[in-house]
Amino acid sequence: MSSSTSFATPAKQGGFHYAYLIVASCIAICCLPCALVLSCAGIFFTPVAEFFDVPRATFTLYFSILNIAMMLTLPVAGKLMSKMDLRVVLSACVVLDGLGLFGMSMASAMPVFYVCGAIMGIGTAPLIYLAIPTLINAWCVEKVGFFVGLCMAFTGIGGVIFNPIGTSLIASGAEGWRVAYRVFALITLVGTLPFTLFVVRSKPADKGLLPYGADAAKTNAAADAPADAAAAPAADGVSAAVAMKTPAFWALMVFCGIITLNQTIYQYLSSYALSFEATLPEIAAASGVVASAAMAGQAIGKVVLGIVNDKSARLGVIFGIACGVVGVLVMWFVPSVLALLLVGAFLFGVVYAMTTVETPLLVRTVFGSADYTNIYSRISMVGSLMSAVAAVFWSLVIDSAGGFPLMFILGIVCMAVCAATAFFALGQKDKVRQL
Repeated sequence: MSSSTSFATPAKQGGFHYAYLIVASCIAICCLPCALVLSCAGIFFTPVAEFFDVPRATFTLYFSILNIAMMLTLPVAGKLMSKMDLRVVLSACVVLDGLGLFGMSMASAMPVFYVCGAIMGIGTAPLIYLAIPTLINAWCVEKVGFFVGLCMAFTGIGGVIFNPIGTSLIASGAEGWRVAYRVFALITLVGTLPFTLFVVRSKPADKGLLPYGADAAKTNAAADAPADAAAAPAADGVSAAVAMKTPAFWALMVFCGIITLNQTIYQYLSSYALSFEATLPEIAAASGVVASAAMAGQAIGKVVLGIVNDKSARLGVIFGIACGVVGVLVMWFVPSVLALLLVGAFLFGVVYAMTTVETPLLVRTVFGSADYTNIYSRISMVGSLMSAVAAVFWSLVIDSAGGFPLMFILGIVCMAVCAATAFFALGQKDKVRQL
C-alpha cells in the first residue's frame, strides 16, 4: 500500500494551509451577500417607502418574509449541505441573493419586494447560518472558535463599509435606491462567486489534506487501516435524529431563540438616545454614534468570543452574558454621560455577537461534528422565526407604559434565560455523547 494514496497530506508545520483560503471564502460570504442583504437593509426602508408613498411597515414586511423564508429553508439546506458539494449549494445561494437584490431594483409594486424577499431568504439562510460553521468545522480542528468569530465579524464590517456607499448612491437621485440595489447585486455576484465556485471545498479530503491543526502522526500511525479511513480524523458526535430526542437540543433551541430576541434590542439603541432630546440634547445628537459603538462591539466581540470559546465554552457564555448585562445596566442607569453610554452600547454589542458565534459553537461542543449541519440547521430555525417577530415585540414594549426601562429589564431576563439554557446543555454533553 503506497503512503501517497493511503494518507491525507498534512501542511508543513507553520506553513500555509488551504484552510486559510476557506477562511477567506467565509469572510467574503459574510462581508458581501450577508452584509448587503441583512446589515444594509435599513438604509432602504425610508427612501423606498417614500418613493412608493406607503407606510414603512408596508415595505419592511419584505424583511419579515425574508426571515420566514430563512426559517423554512434551513432544514432543507442542512440536508443538502450534508450531502452535496458545497460549491454547488453556496454558489446557488449567492446567485439567489444577487437575483433578489437586482429584482428589488426593478420593482414597480410592493408584491415584487415580497417575492424578492422570499428569494433572498432562501439564498441567505445557508450563507449566514450554516456555511461558516460547517466549513470551519470541516477544515479546522484548532482555533475553530477564533475562525468562526473572525468570519462572522465581517457581517458587521461589511455593514460599516457598504452602508455609507449605499446611502450615497440612494442620495444620487429620485430613484437612487434602484442604483444602490443594482450595485449591491453586482458586488454580491462578482465578489463572492469566484470564492464559492473555485476556492470552496466541502472537506480537506477533497484536496488530499488533513484539517488545519490535525495530528497527522496519530492518523498515520494507523498503518493497517483502510485508505479512506486514514484520510482524515473521524468526526465525533451524534446524529440529528438522536440529538433531537435530548433535552440539550431543546435547551439550545430556546437559547437560539432568546439570544436572537435579545440582540434585536440593538435596533432601538438610537431611539433610546433620541428619547433624551428634551432633557439631554447632547445625548440625542449622538444617537448614530451609540449605534456605531454597538456595531463595533459586535464585530470585536465575535473575534474575542471565538478566542474565549477555544479555551472554554462555559467561559464564552459567561463572558458574553456578563458583557451584555453590564452594558444594559450602564446604558439604563448612566445615560447622561456620553462616554459611559458608548461603553454600555459597545458591551451590549458583545452579547449581540453571541447570536452567530456562541450558538454554533455550543451546538458543536454538545453534539459534535458528525451531523453538525443537520442539527444546527434545525436549531437555527428558531432564530429565524424570532427575527421575524422580535422587532414588533420590542416596538410594543417600548410603546407601552414601561417604555425603555421595561425593554432593559426584559433584556436582562433574556440574557439570564440564555445563560441557564446554555449551561444546562453543556452539562448534558457527556450524557449526549454516550447515546
